[in-house]
Amino acid sequence: MLLLEEQRLLHEDLERLEDAIAERLLDNETDIRKRLASEHDVARFMETIEERSKRLKSVYEDVDGQKDEELRKITMGDPMESFLAELEQIKDFHRRYPDERVENLEKAYKRRGPEDFAASRAYVEKLFTGEEGYGLYFDMTMLHEQYLNLPVNHQGRRLTYLQFLSVFDSFLPPHCNIRRDQKMSDAYFQYLKALKDYLEGFMRRTRPKENVDKILSDFDREFEELWKKDEVPGWETKVPQTTTQDGDATGEGIFCTACNKAFAKETVFEAHLNGKKHKKAVEASQANETSASKAAVVSPEIQRLKQRVVAEAEFRIQKLAAAMSEVRGATKSNVERKQGMTERERQQELETLYAEELEGGEDTKEGEAEADGQEKLYNPLNLPLAWDGKPIPYWLFKLHGLGNEHPCEICGNHVYMGRRAFDKHFNEPRHVYGLKCLGINNSPLYRDIIHIDEAVELAKKLALQDKKQLNVEENVIEMEDHEGNVMPEKIYRDLEAQGML
Repeated sequence: MLLLEEQRLLHEDLERLEDAIAERLLDNETDIRKRLASEHDVARFMETIEERSKRLKSVYEDVDGQKDEELRKITMGDPMESFLAELEQIKDFHRRYPDERVENLEKAYKRRGPEDFAASRAYVEKLFTGEEGYGLYFDMTMLHEQYLNLPVNHQGRRLTYLQFLSVFDSFLPPHCNIRRDQKMSDAYFQYLKALKDYLEGFMRRTRPKENVDKILSDFDREFEELWKKDEVPGWETKVPQTTTQDGDATGEGIFCTACNKAFAKETVFEAHLNGKKHKKAVEASQANETSASKAAVVSPEIQRLKQRVVAEAEFRIQKLAAAMSEVRGATKSNVERKQGMTERERQQELETLYAEELEGGEDTKEGEAEADGQEKLYNPLNLPLAWDGKPIPYWLFKLHGLGNEHPCEICGNHVYMGRRAFDKHFNEPRHVYGLKCLGINNSPLYRDIIHIDEAVELAKKLALQDKKQLNVEENVIEMEDHEGNVMPEKIYRDLEAQGML
């Protein structure tokens, strides 16, 4: 193929890729599976655009001068001769490959029907486990087990899975009692690496359109600045509070390194030194010293380099967890919900999800109208939809009272379904704006008031009470003139100003 023809084909391919990206961005899918499938398609198209653009740039640069040579032959030579030579190459190619299929570039990146969506959805389903719910929740059960099996001192604490979700990114006391020397072990580093890789992979799977590499490079740049300033929490070279293993304080605070515990008062610290736990911790630390003495030949530079690797992994985990805090909150809520379910309810939920998967696979084969899954929903009671686009269970609907209507005249006769939504709306912008239109500032006194006349009447009553309270406060101080007449301070000042006293 001529370079000029390749150049034209690359431009055409780029335009079709841009149209395909715009088509998927305009879908505004509400179902999480369809939305993730579209986002992963967009991510693949953007990678293809990057590859095509690099090739197109090399064609324009024309380092070897091949394109200039082709232009010279076309402009200065016989056009018919070059055309026949190119035609002969095409015929020779089709003679050698007679069964070669011709790709339809017009439909290369367009959605041709439910089959294309089924392939994209199958690709998305392979990316997530059942507990992750297509990227809505974390699945850290294996990481939790790995954390519990670390050969380090947990101070007798065995965290539950729900507690682990709250503190897995905390590496300082009181949430983490692992000492700095214990963090140098291979098992702890393997745990950090597994946790970091999982969070990075989860972000790449759930945010395919974002430049995750740039986000991670920003984290590394921030860590570099903190490490140079020796300000990484928990990894400073100078520790302000230290003690010897025997309990002799060497800093301003009282801190026992053997037990990794701080004390505010010296009397409490002295009582701690006589305890059995402290004596056992001292023996364990002395045993660790004997094993660590063999590794004492390691230079301080190498030791600091190891600390840097562990500190960098901890820092990135903290940043990734902060960037996905909403997913963590949703995961904790989902775990609490499942803990409150019986085994039968869990089994029913799994059967329901499996049935939905089968129905979804059948819908993709019946046509574009049924591919969305909206018309196939069996929802005769008009129940609210859950995160997966399916109706919630009827018992949950009755439990939360979602069938009860609560109108609010201040909000423009807006109707809130369920007591929970009704109670929450008093602090929402719609209700606050309705009160401001009436000239009322929102306060707890106006809670549960939904009628305009009641709110106005209460505002007048509160204003009258404030006025009376002000008059009472003004009349509290009494003054006496030289004749013994007692009067309020305000009247006394007025008469004094007029010279009538």
